[in-house]
Amino acid sequence: MHSNFPKVGYVMKRYPRFSETFIVNEILAHEAAGYPVGIFALRPDEETHFQDILGRVKAPVVRIPDKIKNTEEFWQLLNSARARLPKAWDALATMDGAAGNDVAQAVLLALACKKQGIGHLHAHFGTVATTVARLAARLAGIGYSFTAHAKDIYFDYEESIDLDVKLRDATHVVTVSDYNLRYLRHRFRGDASRVTRLYNGLDLDRFAFHEQDNPDGAILAVGRLVEKKGFHILIEAIRVMREEGRAVRCRIVGGGEEAANLSAQVAASGLQDAVELMGPRPQAEVMAMMREAAVFACPCVVGRNGNRDGLPTVLLEAMALGTAVVATDVTGIPELVRDGQTGLCVAEGDPVALAQGLSRLMDDANLRRRLAKAGREAIERDFDIRINAARLRNMFAKQTVERPEPAREIA
Repeated sequence: MHSNFPKVGYVMKRYPRFSETFIVNEILAHEAAGYPVGIFALRPDEETHFQDILGRVKAPVVRIPDKIKNTEEFWQLLNSARARLPKAWDALATMDGAAGNDVAQAVLLALACKKQGIGHLHAHFGTVATTVARLAARLAGIGYSFTAHAKDIYFDYEESIDLDVKLRDATHVVTVSDYNLRYLRHRFRGDASRVTRLYNGLDLDRFAFHEQDNPDGAILAVGRLVEKKGFHILIEAIRVMREEGRAVRCRIVGGGEEAANLSAQVAASGLQDAVELMGPRPQAEVMAMMREAAVFACPCVVGRNGNRDGLPTVLLEAMALGTAVVATDVTGIPELVRDGQTGLCVAEGDPVALAQGLSRLMDDANLRRRLAKAGREAIERDFDIRINAARLRNMFAKQTVERPEPAREIA
């Protein structure tokens, strides 16, 4: 391991999560480069399906208990921190506004960092993972950084997640699109001065490009069955295409809270023979379906609560494999899907525009091939995980030297 590179502890609310392959890709890229990491999860695992790439991760997962039994146990924990973490007692004095459970987890995380020789903490999502990583870093006398994705930026939370404070005293912040970067810098001004755009990435050896042409294949969409994925718009677009006399088929892969509503929509539209809700599938199976698809659809929308996608990993995967895509103009998607250049990009929430884009691609083999080739080139240029993970490691190394002064009090 490079002498300037600190051992980094990755902090997540839950790990693993079926939909968060981008985190696993990042960890695997670090390990492939010879940089071991620690993995810490703050909540119990609730997944029923797991991606096959998880088996390649070498780092063990430390699950930080999310409940303290009683005040006596909490007091013993604080005494342990005072004995083993020289900066802990002074740090605790700055945490008056913090939730007790977050403080307890932070103490446990800081002690685990001490035991494992962790020199820096990096959290994914600016919510609870960053909250606890921030407190733990203060207790352990190390730095912390985080990646801000989408929901943590745009969702209208009932209680503040103190994103402004986290942006201000993190050693560095990464976000996954230029759209996010502009939004953060506009909303938070000087607090966002340490934010850098760094795209999520793929292992391009696993996602090898193959020129493909399957005009009789299905339209494929992949993602959690939640409002922001826009699958209700896709189903309506399929209805429009069927009314135009097109014998199209659509597969939607994923599970989630909108499954019953989407199933009811399919039935009400008389599309049982056209739209198949397939539930979650392993990544290898999804990749095979991407190669067989006529077109990949990514119909994201901004949810009623402000929630939206950043730049969906499945979109990167489809384009890397050589499948032509139709996507919507939500957040960072147009940075990758440049309309008429690397794919077709249509207005969000417009089933007619989506139907027109899908029909155009399915009717024009030359357009599909041209966009697929350009899409792969864009992935190779900006989304190679080996390159992007190396950039992140360089940030970690620099942050151990140039760590900003933390805020006086932690809210």
